[in-house]
Amino acid sequence: MPASATKALRIAVLADSDTRWKWGALTATRIAPGDADVHLDGYLLRGRATPTPRQLREVGVTADSLREVTAVEFLRAMGGATGEESYDVLVLALVGGGVQAMLHGLGRVWEDRADRPVVVTGYVGVVYEKLADGLLLRHGADLVLANSRQDADRFRDVYEGVGADASAVTEVALPFLGGAAYTGEPDGEGGDRPYTVVFAAQPSVPDSRKDRTYLLDRLIRHARRHPEREVLLKLRSKPGEHTTHIEELPYQKLVQRADPPPNFRLVYGHMGEVLDRTDLLVTVSSTAALESLHRRIPTVVLTDLGVREALGNHHFVGSGCLASWDQLDEGHRPAPDPEWVARQGVAADGGYETAFDAARGRIAGLLDRPGGLPPLAPYYTPVTAPGYLPGILARHHLGPDGTPLPGAPAADRAPGPVRQVVRRAARGAYRHGVQRVAPVIRRMGEL
Repeated sequence: MPASATKALRIAVLADSDTRWKWGALTATRIAPGDADVHLDGYLLRGRATPTPRQLREVGVTADSLREVTAVEFLRAMGGATGEESYDVLVLALVGGGVQAMLHGLGRVWEDRADRPVVVTGYVGVVYEKLADGLLLRHGADLVLANSRQDADRFRDVYEGVGADASAVTEVALPFLGGAAYTGEPDGEGGDRPYTVVFAAQPSVPDSRKDRTYLLDRLIRHARRHPEREVLLKLRSKPGEHTTHIEELPYQKLVQRADPPPNFRLVYGHMGEVLDRTDLLVTVSSTAALESLHRRIPTVVLTDLGVREALGNHHFVGSGCLASWDQLDEGHRPAPDPEWVARQGVAADGGYETAFDAARGRIAGLLDRPGGLPPLAPYYTPVTAPGYLPGILARHHLGPDGTPLPGAPAADRAPGPVRQVVRRAARGAYRHGVQRVAPVIRRMGEL
């Protein structure tokens, strides 16, 4: 009898940033059977992007428990979770190297267990770079989730192309899509709200001061040109906080040197709540574009800085959403291509509620598998990648066989109050170095 039939479905999510926590926690609820009583435990992997309490509140996802851990502490927790405390499903919401390290560490922890959890991983959003590298680092999980039909096809091609088992690839959709469909622009001056333009900023795209200043300038110019509109710059994090990607030049600092008009504002908060009042979503390549398209909000992917792989907007070739600020200023509104949208798992015309049925079915089958589950079997091993794998594992203080290295943080004890304070201080110093010191050194080098 599957575990979910005798007790609450226990799911653990290990995440290394605010965005991945959002993806992992929402994925956990999406892939659980509709009638399951889910118990969700969250684990935040300690590192440069560990979410702050404010970021966690902004994500808006709750869990039955949530704590910060090192890789070794997490592996110890998974090894000790047995009996009624055992998990049915584990979602690894990490970068590729983190997933690979956990797969090898968990393989060692569970080497004598057939009743291990079903291991699930995937991507937070659009996969537009390092496709082969990221996928092979995720190989070995029971389910590798693809957020669209297009990604599912690409994932299988990569795995089959290197002779790896591709059966784990499972098509789903982005778990955070939803919200009310766009009902149209507000009615003139007597409307309940002004026409609202939202620019969805990204921490690392673009990455140069020149390009980021250009985008900010164009947004402010649009606000001046249309004083009747509300123009919002939607930011992911506040200075000192990190997300999935490092932000060395926060827009908050750049806007201090500008002189924006009264109808221009910086906003934070849940993206879905911002989209509730959006009439035009503009971005370079943010996943927010897919959220907006799902709700049928007019959506623009900017071409001002070119259509380039480095920007990620090449992913939107064929979408019908590409346009420049000059075109937008003149009133142009792109029309999305229905076929392209359908291949992205956006499901603007319905079907989203069934997008996770295949994953639910596969998990139910694995939980009910006679004799339990086989050992985890990643593509990368000391035999297939002897020059690559040890370095990935060592970054998480694991040896080539997945066991903790001597001196690994908290390998034998939980962190005390002093160590916790030191860790927080170290993270603060790192963030200060990235956002304050590094840009100064870079500018000095350009003199």
